[in-house]
Amino acid sequence: ICIMEKQVLESSEERTFQYQDSLPSLPVPPLDESLSKYLDAVKPFLNQEEYQRTKDIVKKFENGIGKELHQKLLERAKTRRNWLEDWWLNVAYLDLRISTQIHCNIGGPGPFIEHCWPPKEGTQIERACVNIWHTLKYWDLLRAEKVAIERSGNAVLDMNQFRMLFCTCKIPGVTRDSIGSYFKTEAEGECPSHLIVLCRGRVFAFDAIHEGNMITPPEIFRQLTYIQKRCHSEPDGPGLAALTSSERTKWAELREYLIDLDPKNLTLLEKIQRSLFVVCLDDSSPHATPEDYTEVTRLGLTGDPTVRWGDKSYNSIFFSNGTCSAFCDHSPFDAMALITMLSYAEKKIIENEGKWKGSDKVRDIPWPEELVFTVDQKIINEIGRAKELYYKKVSDLQLVNYAFTSFGKALIRKKKLHPDTFVQLALQLAYYKCHGRPGCCYETAMTRRFYHGRTETIRSCTVEAVEWCKSMLDPSNSTYQRLQLMHNAFAKHNKMRKECENGKGFDRHLLGLLLIAQEQGLPVPELYVDNAFTASGGGGNFILSTSLTGYTRFSGSALPMVHHGYGFFYAIRDDRIVTTCSSWKSCPETDAEVLCRTVFQCFQDMLKLTVAAQL
Repeated sequence: ICIMEKQVLESSEERTFQYQDSLPSLPVPPLDESLSKYLDAVKPFLNQEEYQRTKDIVKKFENGIGKELHQKLLERAKTRRNWLEDWWLNVAYLDLRISTQIHCNIGGPGPFIEHCWPPKEGTQIERACVNIWHTLKYWDLLRAEKVAIERSGNAVLDMNQFRMLFCTCKIPGVTRDSIGSYFKTEAEGECPSHLIVLCRGRVFAFDAIHEGNMITPPEIFRQLTYIQKRCHSEPDGPGLAALTSSERTKWAELREYLIDLDPKNLTLLEKIQRSLFVVCLDDSSPHATPEDYTEVTRLGLTGDPTVRWGDKSYNSIFFSNGTCSAFCDHSPFDAMALITMLSYAEKKIIENEGKWKGSDKVRDIPWPEELVFTVDQKIINEIGRAKELYYKKVSDLQLVNYAFTSFGKALIRKKKLHPDTFVQLALQLAYYKCHGRPGCCYETAMTRRFYHGRTETIRSCTVEAVEWCKSMLDPSNSTYQRLQLMHNAFAKHNKMRKECENGKGFDRHLLGLLLIAQEQGLPVPELYVDNAFTASGGGGNFILSTSLTGYTRFSGSALPMVHHGYGFFYAIRDDRIVTTCSSWKSCPETDAEVLCRTVFQCFQDMLKLTVAAQL
C-alpha cells in the first residue's frame, strides 16, 4: 500500500511541462476591432486633418486588401497553434543584422548587496560558487519537471521559455541567425551538463556533474580558483568572445572563417553553444548601493566584451568586488522566465545567509579544460576591430538605475490603483514635461496563457493619458478635474492590458497582416507607409521602450529602440520602485538622468493628487 500511495502522490504532483499540449492556440482578433483600436492609438500624434486622412486609409484597408490578408491569416492560424511564433522570432530577433549584443540583449544587477553580500573585494569566487550551485539546482529541478507551473489567476501559463534558460545559444547566419537549444528533461534524455567560464580573454569548460552527482560549492570553488590563478599568472587570451558583439553578418562570416581555419574550432564553438550557461569572471569593481545600481547595471549590459558570450541565453557575471549581474540574448525568452529562476536562487541564498552549509569535502574531479582556438592574424585583427567598435558604441550610452524609496506597491495598492499603470502614467507625464509633446510608448504585455505565447504591445500613450498630462500642466485645472482625468487614464490602461494579455491587442495582428502581404509578394499596404503608423511607434519606432520586470528584487533593462528614444524598465516593490532608464548621449534632446528624476517627481505629484482628493 505504501508504494501505491507514493505513486499516486507523485503522479498527482504537477509536472512543469504537463499542460503544454492543452494550452489554447493564439487567437487572431477580429479585423474591425484591431483597426478601431489602432485608430484610437494614433490619435495623440495627429492633427484633425491628418487623423481624417488616416481614418480614410484604414477604412480603405478594412474593406479592401486588409480583408483578404486577414482571411489568409485566419487560414494560417488554422494549421498552427501559434501563428505568430516563427514570424516573431525572425522579425524581432533573428533577421536583425545590427549588433544584437548591444541593441537587443537584456541584463540586470543581482540584488544581493541589499542583504547577504555587500560589495567586498576578494569575495568574487566564493560568492560565484554559491550562486552557480543554486542555479545548477534549478536546472536539476527543471530537468525533473519540478519547477512550479506559473499561473495568472486560474489560467495556466506557457512554460516553454524555461527550457531556453539552459543549454541555449544563438548561432549567427549570413542573412538570418538561428537558435540552438540542447536542453532536455530527464524524461527526454541526455542533457549537456558542462559550464563555460570566460576570464581574461580565455575560455574554459568543466562538468557540473561528477560520477552522477552535482558538484558542490567547494568543488566549484576549486575549479574557478584554478582558472583564475592561471589567467592572472599567464598572458591574456585572444578574447574571441568579443566577436559575438559584432554585426551579425560579420560575425557569421568570421565564424565560418574560424571553422575553415581549423575544424577543431567548430567543436569548441559547439561546446560553448551546448553549455548550461556561461560564467563570466570580470575584473571590474562596479560601485553599487541599494539606491543606485547604475554602475553594476551599465557594466552588466555593456562591460568587457571579451568576458561575455553575447549569443548565450544566460551569462552569469561576477565582478571582482563580489557584485554580480545577468546578461542574456533576448531571442529565446522574455525577462520573466529569467527572473523566476533568479528569484529562486536568491531565496535559497538568503535562507542559507549567503553561505554553503554542506560538506567541505572536495572530490578528485578533472581540472577545467581550456578551449584553445586556432586563430591567425586576421582573426586577431578582427577581434581588435570588434572591441574598438563595441567600446565606441557603448561609450555613447547614458544609463541610470535608481531606486525611488518614498513609497512603493503597498501604498499605491492602498490607494486602489494598479502599480504598473501608476508607473506608466508617471512616465507619460514625465516625458510630456521634458519634451512638451506626447511620447509613443511600447509596454510589454505577456500572452503566455496561449501556447508558446510571448508578448503583445500595450500602447501606453493614450488619448486619456495625454488629456490628463495636459491638465497636470494647466494651472487653471482643479485638483478634481485632474483626478477625474487620471482615473480615466488608469481605467483605459487597465482595460488595454487585459485585452492584450487575452490575445486582443492589435500590434501583433497588424504585423501578421503585413507579413502575409510580404509572403504573397504583394505591395506594402498604404496603412503601413502612412506617417501615422511610424509616428505612433509602428515598425519598431517607439520612443519609449518599457517593461515592468515584476514585483521582485530583480530589475533589468534593455537599450532604447530608436536613437532619439529611451529604454525605461522598472521593478515595483512594497516600499520602492527601482527604475533603469537609458538613452544615447549623441542625441541632444534626450537625457536619461533628467527623465528618471522627473518620473520620480511625477510619482510624488500623483500621490499628492490622491491625498488631496481625500481631504
